[in-house]
Amino acid sequence: MTLRAVLCGCGAMAKGWLRALQSSSELKQEVEIVGLVDLDLSVAKALALEFGLDDVVIDTDLASVINATGADILFDVVVPSARFSVVSTALRLGCHVLSEKPLAASMDEAKALLALAAETGRVHAVVQNRRYISGVRRLRRAVEDGLIGEVSGIHCDFFIGPHFGGFREAMDNVLLLDMAIHTFDAARFVSGKQPLKVYCVETNPSGSWYAHGASANAIFTLSGDAVFTYRGSWCAEGRRTSWESAWRLVGSKGMLTWDGEEAFEATLAGSDPGLLRGHQVVPIPMAPDEEQTHGHRSVLAEFIDAIKTGRRPETVSDDNIKSLSMVFGAIESARTGLPVSISVEGL
Repeated sequence: MTLRAVLCGCGAMAKGWLRALQSSSELKQEVEIVGLVDLDLSVAKALALEFGLDDVVIDTDLASVINATGADILFDVVVPSARFSVVSTALRLGCHVLSEKPLAASMDEAKALLALAAETGRVHAVVQNRRYISGVRRLRRAVEDGLIGEVSGIHCDFFIGPHFGGFREAMDNVLLLDMAIHTFDAARFVSGKQPLKVYCVETNPSGSWYAHGASANAIFTLSGDAVFTYRGSWCAEGRRTSWESAWRLVGSKGMLTWDGEEAFEATLAGSDPGLLRGHQVVPIPMAPDEEQTHGHRSVLAEFIDAIKTGRRPETVSDDNIKSLSMVFGAIESARTGLPVSISVEGL
């Protein structure tokens, strides 16, 4: 059965979704784009032309396009401020929904969307595509295998200076809400631990081309007496880190480091005499499933499989809200200057 999909939000991000769909023969057979929605019809028409979508319905009104096409799925690629309206409309009209991150623009909106997804019985998930890369999968497998023992510290650095233009440069809390959530979600996924408390300092450094919050430093207390630290800036010119952050995991037996690209190292305690024991390098296992390492393509494939089989996708909204709670906890801490408790009960 081919699922009929409407894509809402036809800007630059939408191109990544369509490339992922068209890069897989299985996805091309399983999903048909039948509608495009954007407030600017010329943008939607240009997207249709670029990707050879000749027979799609194009309009500015989402409900009209869903009704006209009999869509099964909504691919939501709108700006965060429009997410609640778009997703709630699609769920009420019977569509399964896969959204860009963040899940919602507030925790109240996120909880309302979860309730609506449960009420309608639709699959509702979020594109946390950074989970679906080889590096993150390798870190998780190493932790699960106990390679460095019990993890007590996860430390991530993100320093990069992209000049996007557009909505990001006008956002509040831009780093935390639009980018740091990738690293927060990956840290939770890799460690298997839950966030309990956060203290965060957020700034907009001198020379920033963003309206607000281009830099953040956050310390999270995690379950199992573990700590996750994040240091980041989206206006850091000069030698950058990876888009995936630079990682150091500290465990009871040793450490894992990953530069966010190709450089991995796992080191355990050595046997040198004296004050410092030195270290020994040990191999890091590969990702357990190659099909789960293709970013957007892997997220889309799992979402479609969840619709067809009835199983829960990995980035289902009632799990992803735990990562969103880390973001809004950090934002609240930055606003108040105080540590903020993060409750995962009922999320």
